[in-house]
Amino acid sequence: MSVHLLGNELSRWDEVKGGSLLITFFADERPLRGAAGLADWRLCGRLSRLVKRGKLSGARGETLLLPPGRRLPFTSILMFGLGSSRGFDEATFRAHVRWLREVASKAGVSDYAVQPPGRATGLIGARRALELWLEEADKDGYAGEVAIIDNQSGQKDMAEILRYQKKRRAG
Repeated sequence: MSVHLLGNELSRWDEVKGGSLLITFFADERPLRGAAGLADWRLCGRLSRLVKRGKLSGARGETLLLPPGRRLPFTSILMFGLGSSRGFDEATFRAHVRWLREVASKAGVSDYAVQPPGRATGLIGARRALELWLEEADKDGYAGEVAIIDNQSGQKDMAEILRYQKKRRAG
């Protein structure tokens, strides 16, 4: 598995060459934040309109596949409803990660960008989110490419883990 970091800025996203965008959001998260908010902005409020019309709620287990149009450099957008943010903990995070990866795999998506569940709302720290993500990925032997989306300070926290992982695999 190849993991790299992707800034939570549209200018960084414009440099992406394919792959899918996996967007996670909670049912009680309004307005959409983080990667979901940026995608909504770039799509001229399309995601917010889906929420407002009741076609997208953020209910746990909800998934929606969308075309990115010409405004995002990804091949597709997969939306994932996480349910309520109440009671969010590491066990919930792990369950969400397994589910995201399973749905992406069944959809034939092997390369993607994702902001880990709970990062946009600050329910889990950047470093811990990446540690748990990598643990779950190691369990299923995932071999694709993942771009973890986070803000600048989150990327700084995550970079150390990725450097350590790279050294461990090289040595």
